[in-house]
Amino acid sequence: MSENEKTDIKSVVLQGFTKSLASLAIKITTAGLTYLMFVVLSRTMSEQYYGQFAFGFALATILAIAASMGQETAILRFWPEEMAKKSRKKALEALSAGWVLVIIAGIAITALLILLVLIFSSITNQSLSSLSYILAASSLILPLAIAEYGSSALRAQGSVLSALSPRDILWRASLPIIVVVFYFYGFELDGSQALLLAAFLLSLAMIAQFLIANHFNYQTQIHLSSLKPYVKNHGKISLWFLAAAFIEMAALNIDVVLVGLFVTMESAGLYFNAFRTAGLMTLFMHAIVLVIAPMVARHFHSGEIEKAQAVTSLCTWAGFIFSLGIFIIFLLFGDLILSLFGASYAEGKIILLLLSAGLLVDAATGPTRIVMMMTGHERAFLAIFGSTMLISFVIFLIVIPIYGIIGAAIVNMIARIIAQSAIAIYAKKKIGLNTSIWGFGGVDFKELAISLKQSIKK
Repeated sequence: MSENEKTDIKSVVLQGFTKSLASLAIKITTAGLTYLMFVVLSRTMSEQYYGQFAFGFALATILAIAASMGQETAILRFWPEEMAKKSRKKALEALSAGWVLVIIAGIAITALLILLVLIFSSITNQSLSSLSYILAASSLILPLAIAEYGSSALRAQGSVLSALSPRDILWRASLPIIVVVFYFYGFELDGSQALLLAAFLLSLAMIAQFLIANHFNYQTQIHLSSLKPYVKNHGKISLWFLAAAFIEMAALNIDVVLVGLFVTMESAGLYFNAFRTAGLMTLFMHAIVLVIAPMVARHFHSGEIEKAQAVTSLCTWAGFIFSLGIFIIFLLFGDLILSLFGASYAEGKIILLLLSAGLLVDAATGPTRIVMMMTGHERAFLAIFGSTMLISFVIFLIVIPIYGIIGAAIVNMIARIIAQSAIAIYAKKKIGLNTSIWGFGGVDFKELAISLKQSIKK
């Protein structure tokens, strides 16, 4: 590799790292606010009501990804890909059509869930009031789907602050503040009310995001006419994106829903808190993926494999080191951390460690999903990850009723390790990108550290 090539790769990595610091700053703030949000809700609600909230939130999250129609991933690939080809018209077409699909699907899935609850209530003679938390969860589906796509659409255009701030900061800060105010005045929220309040505040945050994006001249247009040509050109591949996103999000939330169905709502709340706490390990990985996804797509489709490998390696190592540090903290203080939700939640430490072990291996294998999605291997990702998750779902149905949340955590850990390892092996052999901690991407980390130090001084 020539000196010029090394310099170019170092420049690419520096660019990705610098942007990732801004993303990380927001994500750290987000993690704190998210944790505060769940701690406040847990502390101000009964265990049963909080369990209902956790169940409804997990269900709405899964259905919101279905409502996103895979467009949150599609725009991260199609916008930089079309712009690299200097086809701005097709890039705008993809952006606009994505909005149309998300809104239509969000409304349809919301209506379908409400209809299913009404039918279930009629068949079982169960009162609607006892199912109100599921009806309330339906109000979160469209706002969550819009938030997910809106964030991706802005990130694809190079924005970080306007993409993340409204949902990750404004929404997550306002919800616990209002809940505390209600509690101070003697009004304790039940599961339904907490979900409705979350939906209302997220809707306001999305309106704020739209106004901010327009102010900074980011593209947000929605034209129904863009749907037909977009579906013709990208319809099939978008379905693969949808399937992949849905399966991944289901893998992150389905065990909470199943615990609520087969064990108790209180257990669902405990498992939900343990999983959300374990998710702190992925903080840096998610922050940097927000930045490198369009970069991987741009460099890979431009034939610059060394640069694509460089930014992938940066993401993997930064994410793994961060995750390892958090895992050690959980080993030492996991029970104390969980006790923030309430004394009874401290017993979830073993659940936290099992889930964290799976996420640590996940971090070691790197950003496998985004690399597969950005390089045109979404079908292979779906085949590997989807088949593993389908098998684990069947095992969940057998294990959870017998072994409860311990069984759920063990199955989750094993399934994640198998799936991520298999995808990383595929990426190395078929794509030529080593997403694991063993891939260094031609980056001289000593030189990179010196360059970063000089950049910080400047």
